[in-house]
Amino acid sequence: MRVIVVNSGSSSIKYEAFELEGLSAAAKGLLERIGTQDSRLKHRWLSPSGGWEEIVETRPVADHREGLSFILEVSSRARSGSAPPEIFAVGHRVVHGGEKFREPAIIDDAALGTIEELIPLAPLHNPANVAGIKVMRELLPHVPQVAIFDTAFHQTMPPRAFHYALPYDFYQSYGVRRYGFHGSSHCYVAKEAARHLGVRQEHLNLITLHLGNGASATAIEKGKSVDTSMGMTPLEGLVMGTRCGDLDPAVHFYVQKRTGRPFQEIEGILNKESGLKGICGVNDMREIESRADGGNARAELAVDMFCYRVRKYIGAYFAVLGSVDAVIFTGGIGENSAVVRARSCEGLSALGIALDEQRNKVIAGGIAEIQAEEGRVKILVIPTDEEREIAQQTVDTIERVKGRDR
Repeated sequence: MRVIVVNSGSSSIKYEAFELEGLSAAAKGLLERIGTQDSRLKHRWLSPSGGWEEIVETRPVADHREGLSFILEVSSRARSGSAPPEIFAVGHRVVHGGEKFREPAIIDDAALGTIEELIPLAPLHNPANVAGIKVMRELLPHVPQVAIFDTAFHQTMPPRAFHYALPYDFYQSYGVRRYGFHGSSHCYVAKEAARHLGVRQEHLNLITLHLGNGASATAIEKGKSVDTSMGMTPLEGLVMGTRCGDLDPAVHFYVQKRTGRPFQEIEGILNKESGLKGICGVNDMREIESRADGGNARAELAVDMFCYRVRKYIGAYFAVLGSVDAVIFTGGIGENSAVVRARSCEGLSALGIALDEQRNKVIAGGIAEIQAEEGRVKILVIPTDEEREIAQQTVDTIERVKGRDR
């Protein structure tokens, strides 16, 4: 039996299938450019010999219905005549759960309706998540489906951390508050850190840094998120690939008055043309570091700004937690950029955060400890696996509901 994880975006669908026993990956893939004539599906599966095989196909895919049907068709064909495995459940990544969902939810008509009601909080993400859910419920009507929310892990933040200093009615009437995102990743690496260190989560204080094209930091106190850098939307916080992160809100009005551009266009600039890309023209940290090494001043500025903002949040979250057992780097940049890890930890030795340069440069895969001998705080590099975390939470949710029904 297998658990399928679906991450449905506006023009793409990412998916992964796990064996129920042990949750080992069995197949995965990505369908891109939905709504075009050259939609492209890359599907990989684990062959009986233990190696990964791959199919790449291109065809017109009009919408998510055609996209998910295409994925199921190619997945079936890749099994080369073997009987299709029984599907235990489908877990769906849903970006925004608002205050309605503090934990994963079995998807029924009521839950789906509530997710649709939350679309105003995530108009760029929840509609695509809903589309994927609806299609999979129709294609697999007898298979349990579970929604896993990016925001749920951060629902333990206290009011002092999640409120904005705005008229209170904005919160009561419109849900304006900080929600946080990347919850599955922060949750996963926190559990992996506890396992690695041989300490129960409720005995650890952690600062987790999910650094990729999207980036966020989280303060985790005894297993619970107590603050996180993203806010009502994923725009707040760290410098990101194309998002600006923390910004004086008056900038929006100033730019609008000076340029005459509509606010909708400015919103697009803040989300898609800012961050690293806005500073130096590209958002791939590998290319930016290469340009910086070659003397490009704007690329060097982009790296410096990115790391400076991370370092500020480490210091802030140290103050929030009072004591820190480990700082964790994850995500595409966090796992792969020795430069970013080193520069993000510069000047923090007074807090017990000291990085060993040689350990930092040589990461062999898996979990790595890169703190210096004199460092009181562990510095860990932990590969994230959001899909596996979603699969695990999907299984746990179904088992919990079954236990409650018995």
